[in-house]
Amino acid sequence: MQDQAAETRRAFGFLFIGVSIAVGAGSVISEIVYLNNLPVYYYAIVWIGSFGAVFGAGSARFRKVAPMIRARMRTSVKWSSGSKALNGISWSGPFAAIAAFPSLYPYLILLGIGLGNLSTWFFIRKYSRADNREQLLVAVISLVAIPVSVVIDSLLFTVNQDIAVMISRILIAIAYATGGVYALSSKAEPAHERIQT
Repeated sequence: MQDQAAETRRAFGFLFIGVSIAVGAGSVISEIVYLNNLPVYYYAIVWIGSFGAVFGAGSARFRKVAPMIRARMRTSVKWSSGSKALNGISWSGPFAAIAAFPSLYPYLILLGIGLGNLSTWFFIRKYSRADNREQLLVAVISLVAIPVSVVIDSLLFTVNQDIAVMISRILIAIAYATGGVYALSSKAEPAHERIQT
């Protein structure tokens, strides 16, 4: 059981590192697209290409870890309807709010990543007695990054909204990188240290 938990954590570590690289690359290339006034559809090409290149390059490894990632995600079937709804709102609510508050886009994406990962960590902890701290790290760093991003934007980039967006995305990349490194470097908890309910 402990070996399986360790393998699952490493699988998510690999996933988080992949997401971090793709988001970081996509953020920088998107800024280049913006500065060169290229057509809007280039953004879709950039983001699809970034994730495609990263996960394509690691496709053999991702195929190997995919069953462990799916197994953790399937634990949500044990959750109550209210828990599932709250988790869904935590992920989708901030992103949906972007349509109503486009000027807050840089902070709402950080809020969505933060609340989404925090709620998922909490409910997995509650229902499966597993403390997936790599996911908690992503959540905490993303939420802490909101006021940091606000300060940086207000002091340095009050006019350049594109820079504010890029910074928020890079902060997300840093959050996932931190969670990924933690997951890859940490060991599974001994059985007697697992959360008791």
